[in-house]
Amino acid sequence: MRVLCVGRHEFLSEHLVRYFAELGADCMAVVGTAAVPEAASRFEPHLVVCEGDLLPPALLETWSHMSPLAGTPVLAVSLTCRPEEGLSGTAGVVYLPALDRDQALALLAGAFRPRGVQSPHGLGMPGSTSAAIR
Repeated sequence: MRVLCVGRHEFLSEHLVRYFAELGADCMAVVGTAAVPEAASRFEPHLVVCEGDLLPPALLETWSHMSPLAGTPVLAVSLTCRPEEGLSGTAGVVYLPALDRDQALALLAGAFRPRGVQSPHGLGMPGSTSAAIR
């Protein structure tokens, strides 16, 4: 799973990379939301993880119409604000320090959306298994 990790500065972006890489994700750090479209076009993420307070609704709307971000889940995270404190403009924010490893893995599994073309079951090449073409 490829995860694009977006923070307001390099330290936070790299921290998110370390967090999700320890869970087995292939990660790329991005500083600031302005760099996300270009990074996404090179990295083709399955998931964008971004500091929640960097995600105004207008930005999410813009991303939803940009290839390759269209259809890519965006996970708003926080290292400082608990969910009950809320962040303006978001439906929800995951407070990372409260997650244990199993919860974080379940979160990644739930957010995963395959990219590429899936061959129909039973139509694979002889001697191969059905898998996504990337």
